[in-house]
Amino acid sequence: MINWGIIGCGNVTEVKSGPAFNKVSGSRLVAVMRRNAILAEDYARRHNVPRFYSNAEDLINDTEVNAIYIATPPGSHAEYAVMVIKAGKPVYIEKPMAASYSECLTINKTSEKYKVPVFVAYYRRSLPGFLMVKRFIEEGKIGKVRFVQVQLFKSPSEDEKAGKLSWRVMPEISGGGHFFDLASHQLDYLDFLFGPIQEVKPTVRNQAGLYKAEDFVTAGFVFQKNIIGTGTWCFNSSHESSRDSIEIIGERGIISFSCFSFEPILLLNVNGRQEFVNERPENVQYYLIEQIVRELSGKGIAVSTGLSGARTSKVLDDVVREYYKKR
Repeated sequence: MINWGIIGCGNVTEVKSGPAFNKVSGSRLVAVMRRNAILAEDYARRHNVPRFYSNAEDLINDTEVNAIYIATPPGSHAEYAVMVIKAGKPVYIEKPMAASYSECLTINKTSEKYKVPVFVAYYRRSLPGFLMVKRFIEEGKIGKVRFVQVQLFKSPSEDEKAGKLSWRVMPEISGGGHFFDLASHQLDYLDFLFGPIQEVKPTVRNQAGLYKAEDFVTAGFVFQKNIIGTGTWCFNSSHESSRDSIEIIGERGIISFSCFSFEPILLLNVNGRQEFVNERPENVQYYLIEQIVRELSGKGIAVSTGLSGARTSKVLDDVVREYYKKR
């Protein structure tokens, strides 16, 4: 039995991940930690978790806990992950893996030294709809892939307009802005489809001036097999211009889908236009957590590891490096 503990039982754990630990066969959630003891107790009560802590070390040293999920903001991922690994317990880390690529390397070096596995919550690698897209590509539904286009446009929140900023736009905590939080999912999934990005040519700006982090990114990418990618991420657009799309263009067709809104997947080729349901599970991390539990139980392999997670963080860093050098 894999007995999980959670460090940082905030919003992401309410539905996306937390309940899945008790739904997956051979897995259960036995302890949670949050620095605010009242909130930790409330979470434990609402989710029927036996124990709660307000100190991470107490959870890590809980003898019943044999695997730990870190769901704090990225700025503390490396610190907690190293502590967990040194305690000999497998660690599952929220994305992005850490606030910087160098911190990811620290985690992976510690993992290698102590021979403890690391997993990262890039769960699209395991979701049915995203696996369907991968299968379409492998089956040659659109022929050889030529290029990929990513677009994500979002308007600022009312809190951002009022100067009430979340940690997601505080680079000292998150590593960057919304680009780190959201584009990381898209870039990691493209790594899953096409392998590591080999070249990055970015333009990064802050246009709205609502915070110090970047709010506009456009970049060109080169993958293996001469596949080209372009991406535009704008977090200061109007609500009317909101967009969430990934298009994969091949020599004989195109696959279009969304990353976050789970719109139907569109396949257009010589056989015409077809739409496919992009299933969104109630707990979107369920399938990846299931893979991790199976790997820890000696029954399978999980597809999102510290090595793949670090590759995505390297791309994030490569994109924004020059922007932060100038600030």
